[in-house]
Amino acid sequence: MEYCIPKEVSAISTALRVAGHEAYLVGGCVRDLILGLEPKDWDITTNASPEQIQALFPDSFYENDYGTVGVKTGSEDARLAIIEVTPYRTESNYSDKRRPDKVEFGISLLEDLARRDFTVNAIALDESKGQIVDPYDGQKDIKDKIVRAVGNAQKRFNEDALRMLRAVRLVAELEFGIDGDTAAAISKNSEHLSYVSRERIRDEFSRILNSERPMNAFVLAQQLGILKFIAPDLIRGIGVEQNQAHSYDVFEHNLRTMQHATDKEWGFDIRLAGLYHDISKPETRRWSDEKNDWTFHGHEVVGSRVTKKALEDLHLPREMIEKVVKLVRWHMFFSDPEQITLSAVRRMITNVGEKNIWDLLNLRICDRIGTGRPKEQPFRFRKYKAMVEQALRDPISVTMLKIDGNRIMELFHVKAGPVIGWTLNALLEEVLDNADLNTVEYLDKRTTELLQLPEANLQALGEAGKSRRESAEDEEIKHIMEKHHVC
Repeated sequence: MEYCIPKEVSAISTALRVAGHEAYLVGGCVRDLILGLEPKDWDITTNASPEQIQALFPDSFYENDYGTVGVKTGSEDARLAIIEVTPYRTESNYSDKRRPDKVEFGISLLEDLARRDFTVNAIALDESKGQIVDPYDGQKDIKDKIVRAVGNAQKRFNEDALRMLRAVRLVAELEFGIDGDTAAAISKNSEHLSYVSRERIRDEFSRILNSERPMNAFVLAQQLGILKFIAPDLIRGIGVEQNQAHSYDVFEHNLRTMQHATDKEWGFDIRLAGLYHDISKPETRRWSDEKNDWTFHGHEVVGSRVTKKALEDLHLPREMIEKVVKLVRWHMFFSDPEQITLSAVRRMITNVGEKNIWDLLNLRICDRIGTGRPKEQPFRFRKYKAMVEQALRDPISVTMLKIDGNRIMELFHVKAGPVIGWTLNALLEEVLDNADLNTVEYLDKRTTELLQLPEANLQALGEAGKSRRESAEDEEIKHIMEKHHVC
């Protein structure tokens, strides 16, 4: 089978072979090639030492304990700008459950593949010959869509506890299942994840959330006993029954809200907000005899604080945390257009921020689907969206002009009074017909002409302009309502 290998990658592996060394593509890039996917990064393994690699590629760097040399290619493609070349190696003793105490270079390819995490990543490719080296039947597991540990699963996870979370992430990214022995070993060794830094867990968590099936991954993580090391606050929602508006418990509702954001291909921020938006329903749940149902008053306020702490613990970027906390805090906004005014809508925009308001509305869409309701945008919600757009839009008014009343009074020595309004409205009518006329030069010139007209004529032009402005404003609002199907 032929694979499409970028010239930057082939050039490096070819240079290694010409110098008398072995060179193979290895790991995730080979797996993705077999799956017919475009690799996100490229890794080469070789029997050359780090010093020999750097001697061949002067524009390279070596800053780690694992022998990996970063070779700069000069490519404008970020995925190809740096190709990692790593000597064959074996590792031994993992006292911190994360990093090997001892690393040896220059061993055989087979020994190098034996230390890798999963069979689907323990495949090497000599692209010059089209030769696959696959000692652990990784190709079969790719075909069967199974994530399986290389060799003894328990040994693999004792070596590096992060591999347990990586298994769950691969299930989400590849839409694979997980091998039974591998799953059992994760359950047995789950506590080892306590040794892993929050930054490492954050990176895997983020990749899970950016995958196409994050809900499956979080359910699997809970089943295997490792969710408590990723997002422990989610667990409190398991089995917590909600009110009659909901078909699922709090845990599943949060996951389904997040998954709908994924299905809509919305961004990481909305997915994260969906995952945490009802995080504090368990501690705010109270029974109401009056409603004969559960209530969750203030869960969005408490939840915003819990979310902030959880995301800070994962060391996510500050701006992202601030945005997600706002989305969680305000996701219960009152959206009945029959009972609110544009002023109330503007206040909500102020609360969450103009740049976040549409994400807040999208979160509400996901929240609705997460309850089990089939319709994501009922009429009242569409009308609320139209009100938001109306509130955000600059109204059609004389303030749009490149001239104002102060300039007219100062430049043309006109006293304050109706003449100013008539003049501005007459100018606005012309600009509505031709936006190119909205320049200081033209408006100054035209103002000179208008002010020379009899007052009655100027008044007529001004009132015609005001009528035209009101008509244009009504037309804009009508267009917004049609756009959101609420006419």
